[in-house]
Amino acid sequence: MLVEFTNAKVWDAVLMNRKELSLTYVSPYGEEGFTGEVKVHVTYTWTDEDELVINYLAETNKKTIVNLTNHGFFSLAGIANPTPTIDNLICEINADYYLPIDETSIPTGEILKVADTPFDFRSPKPVGQDIDADDEQIKNGAGYDHCYVLNKNEEGEMSFAAKIIEPNSGRTMEVYTTEPGVQLYTHNWATGYPGQHGATFGRRSAICFECQHFPDTPNHPYFPSVQLCPDRKYKQKTIYKFGIDK
Repeated sequence: MLVEFTNAKVWDAVLMNRKELSLTYVSPYGEEGFTGEVKVHVTYTWTDEDELVINYLAETNKKTIVNLTNHGFFSLAGIANPTPTIDNLICEINADYYLPIDETSIPTGEILKVADTPFDFRSPKPVGQDIDADDEQIKNGAGYDHCYVLNKNEEGEMSFAAKIIEPNSGRTMEVYTTEPGVQLYTHNWATGYPGQHGATFGRRSAICFECQHFPDTPNHPYFPSVQLCPDRKYKQKTIYKFGIDK
């Protein structure tokens, strides 16, 4: 069966103003094997505080599974660098635990401590410092492709998830989310995409922070639930805040 995720669908788009884009998609009953008709509404807003704010809303007419995220790639190197790399990005992730994966990049169901592993970003360190460590989990993901269990005081609170700093320019990006997890992905498989001004984006040239509930949750009942019922609405908010480290 060919699986087409929502990124491969045609969404209805409305430019609300110069700073806000509204996207809507209706997934019919049975699409990709899911029950229920699901209406998804996503807004992208650029604020005067240099934030990209993503708001998600979903509703269903039958009990189903919903776990939305954004697979945007970020490179803070700028157009002055024709071959950007994420190895020197200074990264911090607000998580004491992460989800290990198997050889197919699916979570095993375990929740492990990051302490004394290549996955410990509680104190800022370069992304490339341990990205090729002699570690089974690093090998399974060909780098980082793992979900971090974010430190939260309460479920659904908007809180700090991660931060990166590009040391040469001082550019920064902070990530805040209502979600319990963030998937760190370090562009491990790309061979080279042409960019603007002659830049080439190859392997490990950009980074993803995908805020979401934990992957493969339906197969692990002790993970936070991603079940959506008709009497409830799915809501999620993620903020990418940009700045300069002075």
